[in-house]
Amino acid sequence: MTLQTWELLSYIVTVVALPFALGVFLFEQRKERENEEEAIWQQISDAYIDFLEVVLANPDLRLRSQAATPDLSDEQRERMWVIFDMLISLFERAYLLVYADDMDAKKRRRWHSWEDYMREWSRREDFRARLPELLRGEDADFARYIRGLAAEEQQQA
Repeated sequence: MTLQTWELLSYIVTVVALPFALGVFLFEQRKERENEEEAIWQQISDAYIDFLEVVLANPDLRLRSQAATPDLSDEQRERMWVIFDMLISLFERAYLLVYADDMDAKKRRRWHSWEDYMREWSRREDFRARLPELLRGEDADFARYIRGLAAEEQQQA
Protein backbone atom coordinates (compact mmCIF):
# COMPACT_ATOMS: atom_id res chain seq x y z
CA MET A 1 0.00 0.00 0.00
CA THR A 2 1.12 3.48 -0.77
CA LEU A 3 1.32 6.42 1.54
CA GLN A 4 -1.67 8.00 -0.21
CA THR A 5 -3.77 4.88 0.46
CA TRP A 6 -2.83 4.97 4.14
CA GLU A 7 -3.70 8.65 4.34
CA LEU A 8 -7.06 8.00 2.65
CA LEU A 9 -7.82 5.19 5.08
CA SER A 10 -6.87 7.36 8.08
CA TYR A 11 -9.22 10.11 6.79
CA ILE A 12 -12.03 7.58 6.42
CA VAL A 13 -11.46 6.36 9.97
CA THR A 14 -11.36 9.93 11.27
CA VAL A 15 -14.43 11.09 9.38
CA VAL A 16 -16.62 7.97 9.51
CA ALA A 17 -15.49 5.28 11.92
CA LEU A 18 -14.45 7.47 14.85
CA PRO A 19 -17.77 9.38 15.08
CA PHE A 20 -19.63 6.08 14.62
CA ALA A 21 -17.63 4.44 17.41
CA LEU A 22 -18.22 7.47 19.64
CA GLY A 23 -21.96 7.28 18.93
CA VAL A 24 -22.05 3.56 19.76
CA PHE A 25 -20.10 4.23 22.97
CA LEU A 26 -22.50 7.00 24.07
CA PHE A 27 -25.52 4.84 23.23
CA GLU A 28 -24.14 1.97 25.31
CA GLN A 29 -23.36 4.32 28.20
CA ARG A 30 -26.94 5.64 28.18
CA LYS A 31 -28.33 2.12 28.01
CA GLU A 32 -26.13 1.06 30.93
CA ARG A 33 -27.30 4.07 32.99
CA GLU A 34 -30.92 3.19 32.26
CA ASN A 35 -30.27 -0.41 33.35
CA GLU A 36 -28.67 0.81 36.58
CA GLU A 37 -31.63 3.12 37.26
CA GLU A 38 -34.03 0.24 36.61
CA ALA A 39 -32.08 -1.99 39.00
CA ILE A 40 -32.13 0.68 41.71
CA TRP A 41 -35.86 1.20 41.27
CA GLN A 42 -36.45 -2.55 41.42
CA GLN A 43 -34.39 -2.90 44.60
CA ILE A 44 -36.27 -0.21 46.48
CA SER A 45 -39.59 -1.53 45.16
CA ASP A 46 -38.66 -4.96 46.51
CA ALA A 47 -37.75 -3.33 49.82
CA TYR A 48 -41.23 -1.76 49.98
CA ILE A 49 -42.80 -5.16 49.37
CA ASP A 50 -40.66 -6.54 52.21
CA PHE A 51 -41.88 -3.66 54.36
CA LEU A 52 -45.50 -4.52 53.55
CA GLU A 53 -44.80 -8.06 54.76
CA VAL A 54 -43.81 -6.56 58.11
CA VAL A 55 -47.09 -4.63 58.10
CA LEU A 56 -48.99 -7.85 57.42
CA ALA A 57 -47.13 -9.61 60.21
CA ASN A 58 -48.47 -7.02 62.68
CA PRO A 59 -52.24 -6.99 62.08
CA ASP A 60 -52.99 -5.87 65.63
CA LEU A 61 -51.51 -2.45 64.80
CA ARG A 62 -54.02 -1.91 61.96
CA LEU A 63 -51.41 -0.04 59.95
CA ARG A 64 -53.35 -0.01 56.70
CA SER A 65 -56.11 2.21 58.07
CA GLN A 66 -55.91 6.00 57.88
CA ALA A 67 -57.08 6.54 61.44
CA ALA A 68 -54.69 6.25 64.33
CA THR A 69 -54.88 2.91 66.10
CA PRO A 70 -56.40 3.60 69.54
CA ASP A 71 -55.52 2.02 72.87
CA LEU A 72 -52.14 0.53 72.02
CA SER A 73 -50.08 -1.14 74.69
CA ASP A 74 -46.52 0.08 75.23
CA GLU A 75 -45.21 -2.93 73.30
CA GLN A 76 -47.56 -2.29 70.38
CA ARG A 77 -46.68 1.41 70.32
CA GLU A 78 -42.98 0.52 70.26
CA ARG A 79 -43.51 -1.90 67.35
CA MET A 80 -45.47 0.75 65.47
CA TRP A 81 -42.74 3.34 65.95
CA VAL A 82 -40.08 0.92 64.74
CA ILE A 83 -42.21 0.16 61.68
CA PHE A 84 -42.63 3.89 61.03
CA ASP A 85 -38.85 4.29 61.37
CA MET A 86 -38.36 1.55 58.79
CA LEU A 87 -40.82 3.28 56.47
CA ILE A 88 -39.18 6.69 56.75
CA SER A 89 -35.80 5.11 56.06
CA LEU A 90 -37.20 3.45 52.96
CA PHE A 91 -38.87 6.66 51.78
CA GLU A 92 -35.66 8.61 52.28
CA ARG A 93 -33.68 6.04 50.32
CA ALA A 94 -36.22 6.22 47.50
CA TYR A 95 -36.05 10.02 47.56
CA LEU A 96 -32.26 10.09 47.45
CA LEU A 97 -31.97 7.46 44.72
CA VAL A 98 -34.94 8.25 42.48
CA TYR A 99 -36.07 11.86 42.96
CA ALA A 100 -34.63 14.70 40.88
CA ASP A 101 -35.97 18.11 39.98
CA ASP A 102 -35.46 17.50 36.26
CA MET A 103 -36.85 14.00 35.69
CA ASP A 104 -37.77 12.67 32.28
CA ALA A 105 -41.21 11.08 31.80
CA LYS A 106 -40.07 7.57 32.74
CA LYS A 107 -38.35 8.68 35.94
CA ARG A 108 -41.31 10.88 36.82
CA ARG A 109 -43.70 7.89 36.49
CA ARG A 110 -41.47 5.87 38.80
CA TRP A 111 -41.26 8.69 41.27
CA HIS A 112 -45.04 9.20 41.32
CA SER A 113 -45.51 5.66 42.61
CA TRP A 114 -43.25 6.53 45.58
CA GLU A 115 -45.04 9.81 46.09
CA ASP A 116 -48.33 7.89 46.16
CA TYR A 117 -46.95 5.63 48.90
CA MET A 118 -45.79 8.67 50.89
CA ARG A 119 -49.14 10.37 50.50
CA GLU A 120 -50.97 7.21 51.53
CA TRP A 121 -48.98 6.89 54.75
CA SER A 122 -49.18 10.65 55.37
CA ARG A 123 -52.96 10.34 55.55
CA ARG A 124 -52.54 8.24 58.68
CA GLU A 125 -52.97 10.45 61.74
CA ASP A 126 -50.38 8.86 63.99
CA PHE A 127 -47.78 8.72 61.22
CA ARG A 128 -48.23 12.46 60.58
CA ALA A 129 -48.07 13.19 64.29
CA ARG A 130 -44.83 11.24 64.58
CA LEU A 131 -43.18 12.82 61.50
CA PRO A 132 -41.20 15.52 63.37
CA GLU A 133 -39.50 12.86 65.46
CA LEU A 134 -39.12 10.44 62.55
CA LEU A 135 -37.46 13.09 60.38
CA ARG A 136 -34.89 14.14 62.96
CA GLY A 137 -31.48 13.63 61.38
CA GLU A 138 -32.84 12.75 57.93
CA ASP A 139 -31.89 14.50 54.69
CA ALA A 140 -33.17 18.09 54.84
CA ASP A 141 -34.58 18.10 51.31
CA PHE A 142 -36.37 14.81 51.90
CA ALA A 143 -37.76 16.05 55.22
CA ARG A 144 -39.07 19.21 53.57
CA TYR A 145 -40.59 17.18 50.74
CA ILE A 146 -42.48 14.67 52.91
CA ARG A 147 -43.61 17.39 55.33
CA GLY A 148 -45.14 19.18 52.36
CA LEU A 149 -46.94 16.03 51.26
CA ALA A 150 -48.18 15.40 54.79
CA ALA A 151 -49.49 18.97 55.08
CA GLU A 152 -51.36 18.58 51.77
CA GLU A 153 -52.86 15.29 52.88
CA GLN A 154 -53.90 16.70 56.24
CA GLN A 155 -55.69 19.60 54.52
CA GLN A 156 -57.58 17.16 52.30
CA ALA A 157 -58.64 15.00 55.26
